[in-house]
Amino acid sequence: MKKLALTLGVLFMFSGLAFADGNAFTPLNFNDTTYGGTSSNGAVNVISENEAVGNGNIQNAVQQLENAQNDIRNDLLNVKTKYADVDAQYKLVKSERAALKKQIRAVEKRIKEIEKAKEKIKKNMI
Repeated sequence: MKKLALTLGVLFMFSGLAFADGNAFTPLNFNDTTYGGTSSNGAVNVISENEAVGNGNIQNAVQQLENAQNDIRNDLLNVKTKYADVDAQYKLVKSERAALKKQIRAVEKRIKEIEKAKEKIKKNMI
């Protein structure tokens, strides 16, 4: 209990020193007319929001990036349509291949059946 009382006493004693000089933070006012410095004749140089340094270059760069993005999107659409065409052709060729493969099997099966029938007829003739 004595330690707690001693700690609180020391805390209260030094807390007044921490707030003695008042508010140490002074906010900066960027809308002040003296911001920007003075020229040689004493006039104040103020940079307006519309005349920000490099603002035109940045807007130009953004416009160029947007144009490039639109070009790439157009290229993407072209590639997608080509892919869709090739995919449709692939599916058509694949289905034709499967149909022809079935046809080949059916013809080979008929040939084998005819050969077996020929062999049976030859055996019966002898």
